[in-house]
Amino acid sequence: MNKVFLIIRREYLSRVKKKSFIVMTFVVPILVIGMYGTMGYLMAKSDELGDAKNVTVVDENGMFRNNLKNVSNIKFSYTDETYDKAKAKVTDKENAYLLHIPASLENVEILSEKKAGASMVSSIEDQMNNLVKNHKLVAAGIDTAVLRKAQSHLEINAKQITAEGEKDADTLVAYGVAFLCAFLVYMSLFIYGAQVMRGVIEEKTSRVIEVIISSVKPFQLMLGKIIGIGMVGLTQFLLWIILTITLTGVAGTMVMKGNPAQVQQTMMQASPAGANSAVAQSTLQKPDKQDMKVKIMQKIQQINVTKTVLTFLFYFLFGYFIYSAVFAIVGSAVDNETETQQFMLPITLPLIFTFILSISFVINNPDSPLSVWLSLIPFTSPVAMMVRLQFDVPAWQLALSMGLLLAGFVFTTWVAARIYRVGILMYGKKASYRELVKWFFYKE
Repeated sequence: MNKVFLIIRREYLSRVKKKSFIVMTFVVPILVIGMYGTMGYLMAKSDELGDAKNVTVVDENGMFRNNLKNVSNIKFSYTDETYDKAKAKVTDKENAYLLHIPASLENVEILSEKKAGASMVSSIEDQMNNLVKNHKLVAAGIDTAVLRKAQSHLEINAKQITAEGEKDADTLVAYGVAFLCAFLVYMSLFIYGAQVMRGVIEEKTSRVIEVIISSVKPFQLMLGKIIGIGMVGLTQFLLWIILTITLTGVAGTMVMKGNPAQVQQTMMQASPAGANSAVAQSTLQKPDKQDMKVKIMQKIQQINVTKTVLTFLFYFLFGYFIYSAVFAIVGSAVDNETETQQFMLPITLPLIFTFILSISFVINNPDSPLSVWLSLIPFTSPVAMMVRLQFDVPAWQLALSMGLLLAGFVFTTWVAARIYRVGILMYGKKASYRELVKWFFYKE
């Protein structure tokens, strides 16, 4: 095992000492914080940053005149000119739009030199639809004021019944954590698995591999390379987590000291439930910094951090081991990266398929048969189980999934080693799937 440890040490140190590793370790958390900070700032300042859209309304119906309200950066004005005259003037002004409303309300148009934004069109449509609805209610003898008073905005607090009693079950928090964990596993398997493949190709094409295998067995070389690069990935992830938490804490403290009301407003606007909630709006009128901190801490405490982190590390490592063994096969079967394309689709398809299903189906149906099977199959469980974990997976399913992943790792590594021992010494011949099968059955 000394030889394996030497290979692990070489692979690990040669990569963590690279400038690219050091730079990316510090740059990625800053980029993530900057991205979310920019999104929050743009959301809070959207009204101020956007150009004012001047919409001239030609209302041939008469229902909408002086009834369309100016919202954010959309300003309405009305004209008695004909449609043709008003249309001719649209091109003379910057950010000028013409809203043509026929008497029949059919084929309503908005015309401009520039394309109208989707949010702008949607905002005008909403106003017009509400006005038409109110007009029809009045025509039917229904008091719209009474109808508005009868409308209510309710908020549902999700609770989970457990052996210890009731506890909060915030699905938004579970969704966020599930998506983040699945995304990290998905990306890491691609990034660090591909590093194994490139490392094998480089050593093979430079003929260094011929010298190395004179001292170690091909299986030892492959195992050392996989574990070494896996440790690099784990180190980088841990540093990213530590730096991101630290930077987020510092940035959050500074922002909260500056303007807690604005932070609370931005957070509520970003929430789907909070965008149209009357309760949210009333809360915004009297922001309470202390209450906000308490609510945030309560939501964070709902997450079983220890279980999530330990499970993430397990699925990251063994999922990486399985896919890296397969990537090592590809690296040993080709002479350069351009030849890897024929093998990449079968390898990456289960991963891509699972990630898409996880964020669309599994996250909304965590206990369905399909979700359970995806979280048990070794090639799909690293992503699917990280999504299901936030929705209280039965202990036996988690244990079975881990056991199958371990067994899958052993089997995949054994198969990969048999192909790898032959492939790393093959040069100048384009390998096919049939060739890989032959290499597997070659005797020692």
